[in-house]
Amino acid sequence: MPMTQSRPLRVLTWHVHGNYLYYLTQVPHEFHVVTRPGRPAGYAGRAGVLPWGANVHEVDANDVAARDFDVIVYQHRDHWEKDRFALLSDAQRRLPRIYVEHDPPQEAPFAQRHWVDDRDALLVHVTPFNALMWDSGDTPVRVIEHGVLVPERARYSGEIARGIVVVNHLRTRGRRLGADVFENARRIVPLDLVGMDAESVSGIGEISNLALPEFMSHYRFFFNPIRWTSLGLAVVEAMTVGLPVVGLATTELSSVIRDGENGYIDTRIDRLIARMGALIADPVLARRLGDGARATARQRFSIGRFARDWDLALRDVAT
Repeated sequence: MPMTQSRPLRVLTWHVHGNYLYYLTQVPHEFHVVTRPGRPAGYAGRAGVLPWGANVHEVDANDVAARDFDVIVYQHRDHWEKDRFALLSDAQRRLPRIYVEHDPPQEAPFAQRHWVDDRDALLVHVTPFNALMWDSGDTPVRVIEHGVLVPERARYSGEIARGIVVVNHLRTRGRRLGADVFENARRIVPLDLVGMDAESVSGIGEISNLALPEFMSHYRFFFNPIRWTSLGLAVVEAMTVGLPVVGLATTELSSVIRDGENGYIDTRIDRLIARMGALIADPVLARRLGDGARATARQRFSIGRFARDWDLALRDVAT
């Protein structure tokens, strides 16, 4: 049945990245999120401290096949390759469908074929870099860049003359996430690590989703040591708060940070360490670059633009 512009769509999806799902649900549709008993990874529903809206509903995995939806939004390979057949009815598998790819290819940086091979699906990449590096085959592709919301009280002060690093499970994720880069830098520059299991490498630990923007706001700068990833939401949130960003000139970050305007990027670690030292020594410089970072974030990563892009994508596939 053709969708009308006035009726909200009924969207089935999964809880893969909590903050991303929260931002996605700012789009004016009804989101039904799959849950399982015990709320394991990928099936957490409305769990956590995020202020989920009234348009976010939980649906038990065993009840999915009996429900009516307009669009299916997949966000993980397991959900596409397994849940699509185990949980959905035949009719639901034929519904308009979107797959959100959150990461660049992991097996080969430019030659990996995406597992979604479906001309009737829409493959949404969250950065232009990801879209460039994936071989998406004949599947239609669209890029929808991040959009974020941070609490109004979270505004840069920068009085802590240290850098903040936000990475989950850095110890076990190793070189791809820049564990060695972080260790080398913090021998010279004062850096605090937050994120899941940060304590195992003498970090602070995990900070809740809602508290993180305000927590970051007190630090002089944000350091991103990651070699190969998508553009992290924590980076965008830090910029929105007003922190200058220092990071590796790789992946999408190289198109976001303009050296000397909103932060510093380089592939030479010694130069990044020198830049971080300059920011610690000069809070006026840090604030100027932070103002530039906030201006970039407001222009490129506003939640309004993100919601409009997603509303258009959902309605395009549903018509």
